[in-house]
Amino acid sequence: MKKIISITAVLLLVSFAMVAKTQIIAHRGYWKKAGSAQNSVSSLKNAQENAFYGSELDVHITVDNVVVVCHDDSIQHHDINTSTYAELKDLKLGNGEVMPTLEAYLKQERKNTQTKLIIEIKYKKDAELEKKTAKSVVDLVKKFGMEKDVEYISFSMNICKELLLLTHNSPVAYLAYKDLVFSPKELKEIGVSGLDYHYALLFQKPEWIAEAKALGLTTNAWTVNNAADMQKLIDLDIDFITTDEPVKATEVANK
Repeated sequence: MKKIISITAVLLLVSFAMVAKTQIIAHRGYWKKAGSAQNSVSSLKNAQENAFYGSELDVHITVDNVVVVCHDDSIQHHDINTSTYAELKDLKLGNGEVMPTLEAYLKQERKNTQTKLIIEIKYKKDAELEKKTAKSVVDLVKKFGMEKDVEYISFSMNICKELLLLTHNSPVAYLAYKDLVFSPKELKEIGVSGLDYHYALLFQKPEWIAEAKALGLTTNAWTVNNAADMQKLIDLDIDFITTDEPVKATEVANK
């Protein structure tokens, strides 16, 4: 009987490995659906409704310590880091929604945690501002009890290292394009949990995907919008693809 149970367990593991596939992350949410906008609450809701693995967002902090969701350093000529939230709270996105706070995002996320929040904490020239932002973000996530529902990414290794000190319950991946690129071995030694590189860089160094996975690091490519590029990365066994075309990417991954 024990032998039968052991064989069954092995078959289940093999079966799981066979169906494992590249997961899709909606870049700045699923904003291409009509009526939405990048980094809006509706873009997160759309991603949740489509059951994508993750919905990526960008965060900054106001001068009075409110974490807001926005890609750029400024919105409608207001520099976020030097503005109060009161000065920003009524500014509208392209679809008429107001620029959301991270708190608003977490409230929407709590309604359906199947889709992860992939939080990019933006690089700053001021290292102390980076640390302040990272702490404010993690404190808010902990307040909501949602450390298992979020993952962190950043182009700043300073931020990544700070996140590693602040939380042990949320993955932290390092972003790179052309500058300040670390090998999988270097990332493992630093202690981050994943490699999150522009797809062109991974096409130049395809062996890094297998190397990273062998070291226990997750692998993600961004921002991949062409079906042929998606397929090439899937063939390289990439774990995640971040894209502005999450529906298309899902179709390619499910072939």
